[in-house]
Amino acid sequence: MTDLLESLGIQSENPGTSTGRAFFADDSAELLASHTPIDGSTLAHVRLTTREEYDRVVEAAEEAFAVWRMTPAPQRGEIVRQIGLELRRYKEPLGRLVSTEMGKIHQEGLGEVQEMIDICDFAVGQSRMLYGKTMHSERPKHRMYEQWHPLGPVGIISAFNFPVAVYAWNAMIAAVCGDVVIWKGSEKTPLCGIAVQKIVARVLEANGLPEGIFNLITGAREAGEWLSTDERLPLISATGSIPMGREVGRTVASRLGRTILELGGNNAIIISKDADLEMAMRATVFGAVGTAGQRCTSTRRLIVHDEVFDEVKDRLLQFYASIRIGDPLEEGTLVGPLIDQTAVDLMQAALRKVEAEGGEVIYGGEPLDDLPGHYVRPAIAVVENDYEIVQDETFAPILYLIRYREFDEALAMHNGVRQGLSSSIFSLNLRETETFLSHRGSDCGIANVNIGTSGAEIGGAFGGEKETGGGRESGSDAWKAYMRRQTNTINWSDEMPLAQGIEFEL
Repeated sequence: MTDLLESLGIQSENPGTSTGRAFFADDSAELLASHTPIDGSTLAHVRLTTREEYDRVVEAAEEAFAVWRMTPAPQRGEIVRQIGLELRRYKEPLGRLVSTEMGKIHQEGLGEVQEMIDICDFAVGQSRMLYGKTMHSERPKHRMYEQWHPLGPVGIISAFNFPVAVYAWNAMIAAVCGDVVIWKGSEKTPLCGIAVQKIVARVLEANGLPEGIFNLITGAREAGEWLSTDERLPLISATGSIPMGREVGRTVASRLGRTILELGGNNAIIISKDADLEMAMRATVFGAVGTAGQRCTSTRRLIVHDEVFDEVKDRLLQFYASIRIGDPLEEGTLVGPLIDQTAVDLMQAALRKVEAEGGEVIYGGEPLDDLPGHYVRPAIAVVENDYEIVQDETFAPILYLIRYREFDEALAMHNGVRQGLSSSIFSLNLRETETFLSHRGSDCGIANVNIGTSGAEIGGAFGGEKETGGGRESGSDAWKAYMRRQTNTINWSDEMPLAQGIEFEL
């Protein structure tokens, strides 16, 4: 582990200040232990950001913003391009650190770093496409157009399950828009944040740019509250649980700030009697057990037509019996550990509630005590959609099987939860798939046909509706959330006509 940290620029005997910036060196600060869920051992101790340090970070960010916003957008894109190149250099060790500190399998750790690289590439192109519109004025010899300006320092709060990728979705787009960022990663994965900060800082230093363009603070709920209540930060982008999002949303709204909220998902796949079951099974298993069910896009509910329900159930039981669970760094492992013992306990409580409400756990769910970390066997349960536990999101590998007979019934169950992130249908019936994508179909921010609920590409806007928060990150026109819109009118005549034909004579 020491070699891995040092390869990323983190000294194992002093893993850096919580900000990752050398001029903060208060040795009296509290320490946060980073544990690996692989075996529960301690990886390192990281200093928590103090309130005094936090205020100095914001001041440095404000100073950097004055420089960064005046840097032409294509030049900002060039810096992000160089960050992408550095991430390519460190893809393997950073991906390994993600797997070690978070617990996802090595291929998924590498995939997360690739997402960072991809969003850098996307942002470079976006830096030359921060477009406004030109409109025709109703007044003669007047020109109207709109343009977009940077907002200022942007706060980013990310979760443990994607400890680096979600940060990059926000930070790289915000950066080409001219914003500076202050990032609070999860207290469960602090080393990932420090490693990324070190990589980014080297690019800034090589280009003679202020350190305060990209900033990192380390802490738990209190640090998130500092960001949410800070009127110096016009935008807070927060990823996490629905209760956390409610609190952040209320707090930021009370000061009339902006939010991008990416909260819980209770994602379903509808499997029609006209589905290609082989494809449906592969997508379902990956969606349900990938990252040990700790994705916001994980498949939670499988709504299956009555005619194929038993076949789907039997196939899933066969697949689940062959899943290799264990050390995520070992080749061939498909399911690693849950993040901590609390996650294990919450999964056990959810399964007990399934049975209390009348459902049946037909496979798995038990902790694997013979393994040294926080491992469980992925679970399958037959339930009804209206069970209270099914209406909630449990961040664990539990797949609920739900039977339907008519397509409208399936749609109603699909949409009959409070969350609205990702959705999918497997069907070769054109009417069913087009209905699923229509106004009366899926009410989620992401709706897929013949692919699963997980694995969103960075080119599309990512986010959901209802209690998922309504925010959008990553691709498409999500960049607009990080900028302020301004409408401009220029009078190049020698008269002063008013809009709507109003006459006002002095």
